[in-house]
Amino acid sequence: MIDSFQNEVVSSFPTILEVTFKPIEKSYLRVILFNTILVFIGVSTVAFFIAYKALFELGPHSFWIYIINIFIFSAIFFIKIIGFKKRKYGVREKDISYKKGLFFKKMTTVPFNRIQHIEIDQGPVSRFFNLVSLSVFTAGDSSDDLKISGLLKEEAAQIKEYISNKIDG
Repeated sequence: MIDSFQNEVVSSFPTILEVTFKPIEKSYLRVILFNTILVFIGVSTVAFFIAYKALFELGPHSFWIYIINIFIFSAIFFIKIIGFKKRKYGVREKDISYKKGLFFKKMTTVPFNRIQHIEIDQGPVSRFFNLVSLSVFTAGDSSDDLKISGLLKEEAAQIKEYISNKIDG
């Protein structure tokens, strides 16, 4: 008989705030700032060609392109430095969490039983600092569900092995 069905009210929840979050490797800030400088150089080069090749009739206003460019990238640079301290990750017995964000805070938690596979990636600038990104993929999506950039290569390998053992065992 169906009368035995019960749907209990949940009144106490496990808290994610009990996780001890570890900060991202400090040398990853250099990678972030280097990439920001590369973008700044690219935008400045485009601004130079706009101003001096007369692609548009800017006249005396071309000076303001540089001022606005410097102001925007100084603000972005400053925000990246402050926001870097907010990047933290935590590994518990049954899940992995990552939080970031200065203005728009985001925390992602992926339980191990949902993980399909894990990848470790390393870009050319990160390789110089011996840093990698750990990407966690769950079923049904082609993009990574959780990506932690700025881990030491050895630490990422340990996390990957730990999660793989939890998934397999």
